Amino acid sequence: MPEIADKKIVITGANSGIGLEVMDLLLKKRGNIIFAVDLNIDNIMKFVERYENRVIPFKCDISNPESIDMIFGWAEDAMDGIDIFYANAGFSYYEEMNYVDWNRVQHMFATNVFSPIYSYQKFVQHLNGRKGMFAVTGSAMGYMGMPGFTLYSSSKFAINGFQEAIGLEKPDNVHIITLFPVATDTNFFSAASKLEFAKPYPLQTPDVVAYRMIRGMEKGKKKVQPCRLFSVAMLFFKILPFTKTLYLRSEKKKFEAYRQKTRIIKAHHTLDDQ
Repeated sequence: MPEIADKKIVITGANSGIGLEVMDLLLKKRGNIIFAVDLNIDNIMKFVERYENRVIPFKCDISNPESIDMIFGWAEDAMDGIDIFYANAGFSYYEEMNYVDWNRVQHMFATNVFSPIYSYQKFVQHLNGRKGMFAVTGSAMGYMGMPGFTLYSSSKFAINGFQEAIGLEKPDNVHIITLFPVATDTNFFSAASKLEFAKPYPLQTPDVVAYRMIRGMEKGKKKVQPCRLFSVAMLFFKILPFTKTLYLRSEKKKFEAYRQKTRIIKAHHTLDDQ
């Protein structure tokens, strides 16, 4: 595939992290117009000032079908069509799953799973036979569950299953590419918990992840694993299973430290209330 230029692109989760970096790189290429979607648009507005008519901000919650319908309606009107849809928005909790809360689980899956799948359906309908690209952000945790990230890992396993299955039955006019980043050093983690915790290893910066994602899009790849160490590790985990055990043991120690911290804080609050 040639360089991504003169394209009409929708990016969800564009206000921060990987989405913001992808938008930045795509705007540096010739003629791209970005319909930038997020719950907050303060960072997006800085790009509006810099690139004038090439960035169209759109503030909404993508966790319901009505909002996705609005995104397609407004984007089609504003850009006269969509060439690339990047379903990047998502979030995580870092927590001990020791509660009963249907709505908490539903909100996670509505944002991380239902929204990308519904967006794909809408995008195929929108293209109506024309060529287009659907991109989605998965996660390395879609291959391997991690302590503290039970809900998030579950949602990304679902995305992994979706991209594998739909890749076998999609129409020929649609190219699907999925990003599988390892832990990325963004506000993703600060939003996952009010308490500070040790991030998973390895850790990448969002600019590197975004660059490799765009290179993968231009090369027509189906999957992008921006961390080469992760790819090597997955091979070692298969050949030498004890290496996976050792890795997960180290990550579990981080989670145990976090869990102990939360219990101490809870105990202090209990004493204060007495």
